[in-house]
Amino acid sequence: MFVDGVRTPFGRAGEKGMYWNTRADDLAVKTITGLLERNPSLPPARVDDVAIAATTQQGDQGLTLGRTAAILAGLPMSVPGFAIDRMCAGAMTAVTTTGSGIGFGQYDVVIAGGVEHMGRHPMGLDADPNPRFLAEKLVAADALNMGNTAERLHDRFPELTKERADRFGMLSQQKVQAAYDNGDIQPDLVPVALRTESGWGLATEDEGRRPETTMDGLATLKTPFRPHGRVTAGNASPLTDGATAAILASSDAAKELGLGTKMRMVSFAFAGVEPEVMGIGPIPSTEKALKRAGLDISDIGLFELNEAFAVQVLSFLDHFGIADDDERVNPWGGAIAIGHPLAASGVRLMLQLARQFEQRPDVRYGVTAMCVGLGQGGTVIWENPHHKRYGKGR
Repeated sequence: MFVDGVRTPFGRAGEKGMYWNTRADDLAVKTITGLLERNPSLPPARVDDVAIAATTQQGDQGLTLGRTAAILAGLPMSVPGFAIDRMCAGAMTAVTTTGSGIGFGQYDVVIAGGVEHMGRHPMGLDADPNPRFLAEKLVAADALNMGNTAERLHDRFPELTKERADRFGMLSQQKVQAAYDNGDIQPDLVPVALRTESGWGLATEDEGRRPETTMDGLATLKTPFRPHGRVTAGNASPLTDGATAAILASSDAAKELGLGTKMRMVSFAFAGVEPEVMGIGPIPSTEKALKRAGLDISDIGLFELNEAFAVQVLSFLDHFGIADDDERVNPWGGAIAIGHPLAASGVRLMLQLARQFEQRPDVRYGVTAMCVGLGQGGTVIWENPHHKRYGKGR
């Protein structure tokens, strides 16, 4: 069961971003302490394991993050922890891995999440890809550049035009702002103290939002990955810093400890695709997850799809016959406006879906899905405990 989750506000990566002087591990610690404060009935010693993901595991994102963050957050020394990496799906994998442990009866309560400080640790920093990748033509030379893989989706599917991608990006900005105006996003944000040249401050909101975005403005943006391309800063997620964490528990442990339950994990799946078109990864992973759950795409009432690139989400929607502006898809916007701090994003999707479940007792099943670098996709199917068939919920 998904008990609860929080995240830091997401900040722009780089020297001008609000977390430039903040350590990555401190962001992860902040989410864990925020979770424990929100769930005082959970004795810290009852946490069986802590899984924290990061894509670039070095410096302040290294040293077995789950264990170091657990210690720094004040959990008892008896609580173990580990680090995990599946690039963009790090936090998602932390959830599915520890959730599987719960399902197998080996855990009662776990904390799972992720952090990425892309200002300190850009994707691929100091990586040394095996030369066989290129020498044996296992992948194309530009397959490790995510922007190039997005351009390749435009090439493969001409119907996925730049205009569609721009419109999707603009609507994401507008939907995120509308969700902020309604107070839908803020309840799951834990404030973070900031040290700046002008003194101390407090991060309380996502930094990269641009609600004033227009189609005319998007049409003028540069295409950095190729001349006359279609991927721009307006239809792609920005480089971002941030952290997320969630509490998962067995139904018995949740009842024993008086913990609420916001979602039930039904099934999950990961799938591999050609790295050159990694954006289509969520298509086969979703098909696998649906098959394992005995469900059809028509059974899904809400979709939280990570907007690494607009074209990637559009390829998913076209495959499943879903309209670009379907109200079930990212109703509160997504990563194009909020940001995509790689390994942290999987739990961010879950937070939004859990909140939407509370507001939508008519919806029984929801999906969180994302594309993953090096040609993968990840999908988790969730059930709404507030669904009308359960009355007031479980």
